[in-house]
Amino acid sequence: MTESPAEHRGWTAGRTTALSRLRFTSLRLRLVVVFGLVALTAAVSASAIAYWLNREAVLTRTQDAVLRDFQQEMQNRASSLPMHPTQDELQHAAGQMANSSQRFSVLLVATDEHGRTVVGNSDLDTFTLENVPKSLQKAVGRQQPASSDGSHVYHLYWQRIDQNGKPYLVGGAKVIGGGPTGYMLKSLEPEAKDLNSLAWSLGIATGLALIGSALLAQAAATTVLKPVHRLGIAARRLGEGQLDTRLRVSGTDELAELSRTFNRTAAALEKKVADMSARDEASRRFVADMSHELRTPLTAITAVTEVLEEELDAETGGIDPMIEPAVRLVVSETRRLGDLVENLMEVTRFDAGTARLVLDDVDIADQITACIDARAWLDAVELDAERGLMARLDPRRLDVILANLIGNALKHGGSPVRVIVREEDEDLLIRVRDHGPGIPEDVLPHVFDRFYKASASRPRSEGSGLGLSIALENAHIHGGEITAANSPDGGAVFTLRLPRDASALVELEKRDGDQGGGGDDGDGAEGHAR
Repeated sequence: MTESPAEHRGWTAGRTTALSRLRFTSLRLRLVVVFGLVALTAAVSASAIAYWLNREAVLTRTQDAVLRDFQQEMQNRASSLPMHPTQDELQHAAGQMANSSQRFSVLLVATDEHGRTVVGNSDLDTFTLENVPKSLQKAVGRQQPASSDGSHVYHLYWQRIDQNGKPYLVGGAKVIGGGPTGYMLKSLEPEAKDLNSLAWSLGIATGLALIGSALLAQAAATTVLKPVHRLGIAARRLGEGQLDTRLRVSGTDELAELSRTFNRTAAALEKKVADMSARDEASRRFVADMSHELRTPLTAITAVTEVLEEELDAETGGIDPMIEPAVRLVVSETRRLGDLVENLMEVTRFDAGTARLVLDDVDIADQITACIDARAWLDAVELDAERGLMARLDPRRLDVILANLIGNALKHGGSPVRVIVREEDEDLLIRVRDHGPGIPEDVLPHVFDRFYKASASRPRSEGSGLGLSIALENAHIHGGEITAANSPDGGAVFTLRLPRDASALVELEKRDGDQGGGGDDGDGAEGHAR
């Protein structure tokens, strides 16, 4: 099933509305994304700062408490050991130190009286000297400058490490004045779990903030974009010709002022278009009335000129030779005036939209031959057309088009004029080419303008200037087109493109309920000057 023109227009309008909604949604999406990014940036920044501050506070508090307790145990327990303790003494002291309130593992290292290294460990399975970083051992064992009392000072050092994916705090110190070196190992896993819980809480808060910002952005976008959407619909209706379109104005913000400006602009445009339409209608009515009024006296004048023309052609001249040029001028100008009146009536019908097609099956080659023969152009025109090429067109209007194009070519390009007919898909192509100087480039855009003449110094010798305009209108009413160009080999080429069957246009006119028309009694066949 084929799609009707009305259905096609409805589909096109729906597609346009869908595209408008898509663009509208895209703008809404951009607003939501911007709001979301701002909220996300703020929430992530605040969460990161809060996490970092809490992490440092938790770790520093735990670290200070553990190191302070370890240092106190070193002073109380390790410093009371002899200069060269035994293995059992070190083991006992390490166990006592590990039982402090912070519950850390202790490792004591010293030399016995034989110079051998002895180690005391509160937890042999989890804490050995290998768990202590070399850099920390080196720092703990480094001897500092002597103090005021002449003793050597050793400092307490600490470091955070990871073992098997778990965080630990390891610290070390040496007893001042000689004695064992002590190391402690404290698990920071409880603190890490607390920090992970804090991170999850901050992440959830960030997500909630993002969702809230999206909802807020949606509400703001609806508030802002709804008037913009209404303005877009109103502007589209105004562009479609609904000049009475107005917007409802509420509020005093910028959008309300924009709506007022739109209403004022629409009102001014409606008034100006109404004034122009009234003037245009008055002008068309004047031309139509003038053309009809001229036809009555012109008919009488034409009858008189025909009698005078018969007298001029009579073998026994009945016209005084002194006035013969004047009589011939009157005959010529009367014909020209008649053509002008018929052309004006034809133009008036096009402007009023009352021109209608009267379709018939036409043999294109026969139609062109009849057009040329009726105007005695057979010796000046070469026809290249296939016989039997049929088209369903308005034969009278096709004759008008051909007469204007061929006559224009003969008048301005000279013979021979070549007419070429070809079939292209569902279209009919007719090219009319002359062998003259061609059309000046500055004239090409205007050859189909009404009353346009390339030579302003010869306003009378080149016709009325309506022929090509009427030919173009007749092509348009068929759903076709005429283009003008210059051939690379010289001369002008006019290309007429028409559908082979114009029935669809007639059906469309009937469906849309167009009425009137008729009265197409003028052929308008006049060449257009260029």
